[in-house]
Amino acid sequence: MPLGAASLLFGLLAGLDRLGWRLPAPGAGIVLLHGPLMAVGFFGTLIALERAVAMRSAWTYAAPLLIGLGGLALPLGAPAVIAAGAMLGGSTIYLLAALRLNFRHRAPHIAVMTLGAACLFAGNLLWRLGSAMPDVVPWWLAFLVLTIVGERLELSRLVQPPDWARATFLGCVLVLLAGVAVTAWRMLGIGLLGLAIWLSCYDIARRTVDGRGQARFSAVCLLSGYVWLGLAGLYALLSADPTGGFAYDAVLHAVFLGFVFAMVFGHAPIILPAVTGIRVPFRRGFYAPLAVLHAGLLARVAGDLLVWGPGRTWGGLVDALAILGFLAMVAVATLRRKA
Repeated sequence: MPLGAASLLFGLLAGLDRLGWRLPAPGAGIVLLHGPLMAVGFFGTLIALERAVAMRSAWTYAAPLLIGLGGLALPLGAPAVIAAGAMLGGSTIYLLAALRLNFRHRAPHIAVMTLGAACLFAGNLLWRLGSAMPDVVPWWLAFLVLTIVGERLELSRLVQPPDWARATFLGCVLVLLAGVAVTAWRMLGIGLLGLAIWLSCYDIARRTVDGRGQARFSAVCLLSGYVWLGLAGLYALLSADPTGGFAYDAVLHAVFLGFVFAMVFGHAPIILPAVTGIRVPFRRGFYAPLAVLHAGLLARVAGDLLVWGPGRTWGGLVDALAILGFLAMVAVATLRRKA
């Protein structure tokens, strides 16, 4: 977990450096490492660690260890080839663990998460082979989206969606994968938009949002994340090839910040106890950094769409502060409970 936290910290510094904020950083080249540090170094380590804890097999812990070490090596000045190799090795072990789980427990949601693991491996392989970042990032995006929606598909059994709805879900997954494989942004956008609509209709969060405490907070995080996922899909659909301008930034951050980090906020009080054994009490104050995250992202996306520099610059800073603020609130709540 400290390795993943280091990737998060350096990834935020790299992102702020890209936006023009001159903050202390371990090297000028860190500005180019924002994507690998966040998508693989932080999220990859966190998800692989969660899977290793769930499987209870010692060898699976090599996946988050190698990915985390690769993330730490990048800002410390190690050659990108070495860091990418370590991350590729970790993602290979993670994929093997996912395949093993898939063979043991054949279920649609496990198959979807296994496809996500394959996307992480493919993205890391392309990066290791020297592919351009716009060709690599869609694979990392698919890794995170498929991992999350696979978990939500499992919980959707409580809602009992009809068979045609489940078939539609799998169709959206296949469209998303096809768009990533051929780098067709419109096809990728259709997949993202379709998954966002499906989750908004059949996710259990539609029921738990009427609850209280942690259940309601998680549901609010999920439903707000689906909005950003849908907006990302819609904008990718309208922009045939967003890699040429700010549209690329808008689509990626709508997914990585608006969707993925909303999931992190909503599940941190649940995942951390499962991984560390330390209970995280829910606090109403958790809503504050969530609101700040969405406000900052709204300013950033507006800056992208309107080519408005201050919106992008300040929106990025606000989002970084929201992430750090949420982590600080979780730490304080945990320490107070232990005291």
